[in-house]
Amino acid sequence: MKAWTLLAVAGLVALSASPAFAQKKQLVIVVKGLDNAFFESINQGCQKWNSENASSEYECFYTGPASTSDEAGEAQIVQDMLSKPTTAAIAISPSNAPLIANAIKSANPTIPVMTLDADLAKEDAGLRKTYLGTDNYLMGKRIGDYVKAAAPEGGKVCTIQGNPAADNILRRAQGFRDSLSGQEGLATLAGEGGWTEVAGCPVFTNDDGVKGVQAMSDILAANPDLRAFGIMGGWPLFMAPQPYRDLFRPLADKIASNALVIGAADTIGDEVAIAKEGLVTALVGQRPFEMGYLAPKTMISLINGEAVPDPVFTGLDECTKDTVDTCIQK
Repeated sequence: MKAWTLLAVAGLVALSASPAFAQKKQLVIVVKGLDNAFFESINQGCQKWNSENASSEYECFYTGPASTSDEAGEAQIVQDMLSKPTTAAIAISPSNAPLIANAIKSANPTIPVMTLDADLAKEDAGLRKTYLGTDNYLMGKRIGDYVKAAAPEGGKVCTIQGNPAADNILRRAQGFRDSLSGQEGLATLAGEGGWTEVAGCPVFTNDDGVKGVQAMSDILAANPDLRAFGIMGGWPLFMAPQPYRDLFRPLADKIASNALVIGAADTIGDEVAIAKEGLVTALVGQRPFEMGYLAPKTMISLINGEAVPDPVFTGLDECTKDTVDTCIQK
């Protein structure tokens, strides 16, 4: 009996060491936080790739800190993943671009590194092979285009942003200002194109939806003649949809008449429904599912030394109250 047990254990050990039982190489996606519906869409794309490539030697592995505000946690996860022998390549959405750049430098990886959704700062772009995601400058510019079309004479404006070191949001804000002002590179608007940023703006919410809604309430109270909001990430709408509705339903007539213009990023969760209700002027949405689905294929191409464009843009979906039924790419 003992001899049979020893043989059985030996057989299991042999099987577990065989290629069929070997752990797959991981194509790691590290996002800013697991508490955000946008990143869950990236995860769904990652898992779809896994389901369609079950026999691959690679698997898409999705991870990130529990909270989007945990910048240090994301940097630590990046370092941990880069040290794992099973990590074959990594795609990172940097919450704090300089902090992630330092983490990459510290790890000094030999595997391919790319960015996803958010990029590193231009001076650190050499640390990654490519960026896959939204053309963030264009996204901000399109939000600005909608605001400018609704209020061509200009007025007081406030931008709602996320993390002050998030490169993707900073690029959107620059595109937004460039659109409104007709100039390039202005750090703030002080009458250019008829637009002036009010005191206390931009507001940095650290991707906190409730904080974003409260900030908008405070800005409106301090500036009853505010003409426009530019929301550079959809957190107030998709993370706090009911507080957002509660704030803006009494202002629905002003929004309908363009006396108050709201241009916002993303088409996630309740955002399209909120547009249908007339509580936002326009949405300019990203395609996070596509990002998660394309990331593994892109990482494999990098592993194989194939030429990969830099950047790889995933396109935009633009929605207004009149186009909500057809505006999302299927």
